[in-house]
Amino acid sequence: MTGAASAPEALARFKQQAAEYAVQFIRSGMTVGLGTGSTAAYAVRLIAELYGSGRLRDIAVFATSSGVGRDAAGLGLPMLPEDLPSEIDITIDGADEVDPGLNLIKGGGGALLREKIAAQASRREIIIVDESKMSPKLGTHWPVPVEVLPFGWRSQVRYLSSLGAEPVLRPASGGGEFRTDQGNLILDCGFGPIANLEELARKLESRAGIIEHGLFLNLACDVIVAGPGGIKHLRQL
Repeated sequence: MTGAASAPEALARFKQQAAEYAVQFIRSGMTVGLGTGSTAAYAVRLIAELYGSGRLRDIAVFATSSGVGRDAAGLGLPMLPEDLPSEIDITIDGADEVDPGLNLIKGGGGALLREKIAAQASRREIIIVDESKMSPKLGTHWPVPVEVLPFGWRSQVRYLSSLGAEPVLRPASGGGEFRTDQGNLILDCGFGPIANLEELARKLESRAGIIEHGLFLNLACDVIVAGPGGIKHLRQL
């Protein structure tokens, strides 16, 4: 087996290991948030296996995207409605980039608005990643997704450019423009390494037409990192 051929298999194994470690914190009777993305998908399947076997009982799950909701329901998990009638005990989600302070860039899967709602409604937000997602400073390896209204969206391009970004309208896989579950557009904004996360977040949040951004600051309680050296469990101080 060549190194190139084994790399995807190793990455899948690390994602699986991170998910297995995180799922151990779920207890019967909990409300569980289900993240969106390839790493979080492993956790969804593991939770469904535990529930189906009876090792987890009386749980309810809340999906952060319509796709995850369909998958979870198809696996037999009991779903909470989208109005989120109860607080979430634990949400398990992935991230695109993680800095040493456990701040995140999220939104590569296009569900940043719903993911942030779930994170803010959770008693404990557990992030699972492979070690390639760790970064000395957010923006080093990943653009910041910014969800914008279709109305006047080009004005947001000009505004984001004035902040030093290089915004790119996210395309859909089948052609045309990507649309979120809310029918909005995403501008992937390359800022490079971001010197002041809080200041950038404030500027993004102050702009009419920007619905949400992919900077998740001070929301992760735990980050589970899997790599060749095993599992690292990082905790928010």
